[in-house]
Amino acid sequence: MSLAAPAAAAPPIPIVRQGAFEAGGAQLREGDKTLSCDHGYVEYQVPARARGLSLFMWHSSSAKVWQNRWDGGEGFQSIFLRRGYPVYLWDGPRVGRGNWGCASYTYKPSIGQDQQNFVAWRLGAKYPEWFPGVQFPTGDAAAWEQATRARYDEFDTSENARLEAHAAAAAIDRIGPSILVTNSNGGLRAMLAALESDNVKAIVAYENPGYVFPADFTGAKPADRFGPVMVEPEVFKKLTRFPIQFVFGDNLDKSSTWSEHAREARKFVDLINARGGKAEILFLPAVGLHGNTHIPFADLNNVAVADQLSAFLRKHHLDERSKGASKRVDQGRP
Repeated sequence: MSLAAPAAAAPPIPIVRQGAFEAGGAQLREGDKTLSCDHGYVEYQVPARARGLSLFMWHSSSAKVWQNRWDGGEGFQSIFLRRGYPVYLWDGPRVGRGNWGCASYTYKPSIGQDQQNFVAWRLGAKYPEWFPGVQFPTGDAAAWEQATRARYDEFDTSENARLEAHAAAAAIDRIGPSILVTNSNGGLRAMLAALESDNVKAIVAYENPGYVFPADFTGAKPADRFGPVMVEPEVFKKLTRFPIQFVFGDNLDKSSTWSEHAREARKFVDLINARGGKAEILFLPAVGLHGNTHIPFADLNNVAVADQLSAFLRKHHLDERSKGASKRVDQGRP
């Protein structure tokens, strides 16, 4: 087995500050005894000459997917630190490093989940038959092992999405103006967080299955573990304040599930734009990027995928440098 690390030859990234903090949460009490719980965990790095807006990266599988490509190459965390953005990695309540919950829950091993992920992430139609040209290091056994182990138990329910969003809004308000960059149903959680925080300045959602819709909209699919979440029309209007981009990879036509999620994205985009918003869908094959999976920012061509994100931020003037970047206080403190 091998696990390449081409990033080892890259120049150092100048970091002026890094750290971590907890955000949000509740406290259970029995008399004078307490338990602090249901908070999220933020890991952050701020580069020299930082841009004015931070990238808040919200995983579906685990924070690992932002840190490296599957073959060990640089992930979005390093790519965008090099491009001057402060980067914040988020573990929501009850998952990853924020797993101290206020409620009881059980974990049951799901044998066969690795093979289900192979299909759900559109690595191929059937394990272990890879799609031709897939942007995954198919010959690297260590890369496949990394992919199978980079998972958290995600608690995909609308109730938990709201719980995570509430804690994330507290984190975002501590950080300041931010762009939420999400994967899978992190997109639904990000939309819910944006209903609570005015510091959300954009959402870029990779392969999103769940949406927020206004209660007066009748065209949403029936609710399942990925949503949708219905809110009052005046609350939904908050999502029109900033640009939103949904990004989908390749081989959607080979997955009825992801074809349906893309159609749902179109419903959301049409609706948000009709109500004064600025939303769009980017299909990576339409800009010449082929073979991308459900986690395109960890694929072999993730620099080209990152270039599309940079273009979106530039188009909406979200990439300006902050004159006072080196003087900012430690945002990890309340």
